[in-house]
Amino acid sequence: MERFDAIVVGTGGMGAAAAMHLAARGTRVLGLDRFPPGHARGSSHGQTRLIRLAYFEHPDYVPLLRRGYALWRELEQATGRRLLVESGLVLAGPPGGEAVAGALRSAALHQLAVERLPAADAMARWPALRLPDHWSAVHEACAGHLFVEECVTAHAEVAIGHGARLEHGVEVRGWRTAGPHRHVVVDTDRGSYAADRLVVAAGAWAHDLIRMPTLPLRVLRKSLFWYEAAGTATRRRGGHPHGGADGLPCFAFDTPAGFFYGFPPLDARGLKIAEHTGGEPVHDPLEVDRSLDTRERDRVERVLAAHLPGVERRLTDHAVCLYTMSPDGHFVVGLHREHPQVAIAAGFSGHGFKFAGVIGEILADLALDGRTSLPIGFLSPDRFTSLPAGSG
Repeated sequence: MERFDAIVVGTGGMGAAAAMHLAARGTRVLGLDRFPPGHARGSSHGQTRLIRLAYFEHPDYVPLLRRGYALWRELEQATGRRLLVESGLVLAGPPGGEAVAGALRSAALHQLAVERLPAADAMARWPALRLPDHWSAVHEACAGHLFVEECVTAHAEVAIGHGARLEHGVEVRGWRTAGPHRHVVVDTDRGSYAADRLVVAAGAWAHDLIRMPTLPLRVLRKSLFWYEAAGTATRRRGGHPHGGADGLPCFAFDTPAGFFYGFPPLDARGLKIAEHTGGEPVHDPLEVDRSLDTRERDRVERVLAAHLPGVERRLTDHAVCLYTMSPDGHFVVGLHREHPQVAIAAGFSGHGFKFAGVIGEILADLALDGRTSLPIGFLSPDRFTSLPAGSG
């Protein structure tokens, strides 16, 4: 049986980053996945992901994000790829709502540079916007977008450069511990592999592989939509590819109907928009309906009509990705409760990709040292010990 220092199960957003950080420390690493890095069957595809510091979900994410920004820039230097564009973000909604109030709370606690604007001032600055009079907007200049497939393939490329072996087309069937020192054996359809340490970062396939009955994970189907936008034709003819229509930055709307977010036009497809809330349950991540859902399209088009009325409602493209939801919507990162030689990363709940680099570093810390200096206590798997198995 072939043996490694560490095996990483899943080489998507988090797993490719973990493989890179492990290999960069001189560890002999094997990465296993059904699909190649940058594939479109899971959660890490679809052109772009938001990145922001004033994190409304929880202020404890901010230190991780600061480290994450630094790591994305290091990865750009290592690969020569453009990965992170600080195009700005305007977040709009009721001033007492979770998004606006939460972003301002994180900004105040961590002394972040953000600007709060009344709706009228936001519309004057970005004429494409239409906001209700009672809304507020928060503008964060250092927020922006990551090129998601480029990020995954960059981590994989550097991992391989440091000697990692990444194998795809492999079905991981499970893992077990063996021997007097309790090394890990990973069983696949190609045979079994052994390692001193295991990292499980399997995305939508994590539930069956992390083997923690007290941690219920749900998978949701999510849709992404692109629409023709004013100025797209100009960009097709060679204009600047990262400018937005009417100077619009990335945007997010905390509406009574749900939370919607999007990106200015970056290519010929035009403006991208998606709903973060909602989603249809997925019972088998290998059997996902990837056809156009007209109900979801209608929901985003109502948001466009209300808040970006200048955008043509002519659909140019759509895609489907997967959210893996934890019970409380926060990540699950730490050592396996019963098997400390196993580090897990799961339940990123649709807002995890921006953290991929720093989660990879944390997983390498946990696998090799059994601890990390980065503040992840609030993400511990142990917070679910009181949940009955199968709840959520």
